Amino acid sequence: MLKTSALLTDRYELTMLQAARHSGVADRQAVFEVFARSLPAGRRYGVFAGTGRLLERIADFRFQSNDLEFLATNNVVDSETLNWLANYKFSGNISGYREGEIYFGYSPVLTVEASFAEAVVLETLVLSVLNFDTAVASAAARMKSAAAGRNLAEMGSRRVSEIAAVAAARAAYIAGFAATSNLEAGRSWNIPTMGTAAHAFTLMHDTEEAAFRAQIETFGTATTLLIDTYSIEAGVRKAIEVAGPELGAVRIDSGDLAIEIAKVRALLDDLGAKNTKITVTNDLDEYAIAALAAAPVNSYGVGTSVATGSGAPTAGFVYKLVSHQQPGGDWVNVAKTSAQKANIAGRKTAVRRHDAQGIATAEIVHSQIAGAPQSKNDSTESLNERNLIVELMNLGIAVEEFVGPEGTLNARNHHAKVIAALPAQALRLTRGEPGISTLLS
Repeated sequence: MLKTSALLTDRYELTMLQAARHSGVADRQAVFEVFARSLPAGRRYGVFAGTGRLLERIADFRFQSNDLEFLATNNVVDSETLNWLANYKFSGNISGYREGEIYFGYSPVLTVEASFAEAVVLETLVLSVLNFDTAVASAAARMKSAAAGRNLAEMGSRRVSEIAAVAAARAAYIAGFAATSNLEAGRSWNIPTMGTAAHAFTLMHDTEEAAFRAQIETFGTATTLLIDTYSIEAGVRKAIEVAGPELGAVRIDSGDLAIEIAKVRALLDDLGAKNTKITVTNDLDEYAIAALAAAPVNSYGVGTSVATGSGAPTAGFVYKLVSHQQPGGDWVNVAKTSAQKANIAGRKTAVRRHDAQGIATAEIVHSQIAGAPQSKNDSTESLNERNLIVELMNLGIAVEEFVGPEGTLNARNHHAKVIAALPAQALRLTRGEPGISTLLS
């Protein structure tokens, strides 16, 4: 797995830590909550993602000697705080929504319980992972819905940073994409990988025929040939001439896709290649995919749009203190009250309510009484209400089912189940209100 530095964080987390140690509140137990005040404008649901990556990042979050040296040289914190950071290892508890779960405004997707000092230094790590991965997964889910059962491949690595590229591939896979072009994502998360050739491969050969022949001789007729370097019609004819009617697929990366797909399908059929599939790329997003619903296309490759959240590059999650324990043992629920940035005090529980057919109708979010034990897992589920909060990390140890390649597959399977329970109106691509209502108490 790719490793990152503990300095991929904001300075104010460490200055708060030092000041809290000075004032005596650093070791008080605290509860931080991750939530979004609303979904991105016009979106009807979001897909929570990044948990598996985050739990591993938190378990590995350490301040190494070179990190501490930088902090000392730049006078970021004092020597006593440096000593504290040198021994930092998260030992608290984390609970929240399962990865792949559907969420809405004010859904308590993640709760961190630890000392104030241990929890406050995680803010940037938590938000950077969850905001990006959730944005990608939410966009990918909309594309998956628009594709109406056709396969989608993630191809956005060249549009984001190298670390984000791996995360984007994972998030898209959780939301239903079938494969990625990113090999590190394949190695790290056991995601199927795909890819054949770019236009440069054709241009490097003296003729299009020579390029096609080299690819067929190397990979066999099951490969996919890129047919639009020059003339699409000529490319199709040459592809079948070289590979025969058993060619696996052709790819179109330009032009008016709806028109070109229909022409290519008709030509392939005329040439006897009735089983040769058509895949398209060319700056697709969920709207372009939906526009091709009636076209005889078999699969899509999506790059820029999915890796950048398709117009919503962040989920808008925030990390807020909602409760803390006083020296005498009593808990106090706290919340911001500032205009347009208020939040709800106290640790939350949440359930999804369903009708008799199993279709989601509402999300119920309860704020617990200060000091009440945390409600976890599925032990109190009723026939029409499903608990959304599960334990993710206990005393600094991640729950195994949520991490690694297995956790990624579990998240993918969970997402497929919960998105199938959304009402039809929630899946519409048009701008609108959230797909189900959220009731706060």
